[in-house]
Amino acid sequence: MTIEEIRKLNDQDLADKVLELKAELLNFRFQAKAGQLDNGKKMTQVRKDIARLLTVKNERQSSK
Repeated sequence: MTIEEIRKLNDQDLADKVLELKAELLNFRFQAKAGQLDNGKKMTQVRKDIARLLTVKNERQSSK
């Protein structure tokens, strides 16, 4: 996700997307531990997306 796409989301969609990505990251961690993860870059990308989402969320809370 790009930062422009993230900024277009409303607060509820932002929170839902964070939960979805955290669940996906947990799944990737299990796959990595079991040796079934094909592409480790996916984990990195999901972690970065979560960080972007949380950054925008915190920016919105700070501006209120």
